[in-house]
Amino acid sequence: MFHFRTDGGRQEIDLLLEYDGGQVFVVEVKALASLRFKDGRHLVWLRDELVDRFAGGVVFHAGPEILELSDRTKAIPVCALWGAVA
Repeated sequence: MFHFRTDGGRQEIDLLLEYDGGQVFVVEVKALASLRFKDGRHLVWLRDELVDRFAGGVVFHAGPEILELSDRTKAIPVCALWGAVA
């Protein structure tokens, strides 16, 4: 598990999980109730950099909805961690 930031801080990932086979899953946490595509932009950037090594990514947020941000990236309410999604 790692926190990831490029030189200059242009891209940042809250949590990067790298598996033995080299696959990577990433997690962002936002204290927002309403997300926009740009809130997952760093996940999309890393997906495009890693191509096949990118297993997926999630942005946990304070809102009520599960949203597909792009290929292999979703926004999921943090309450889904304990099963409280409507």
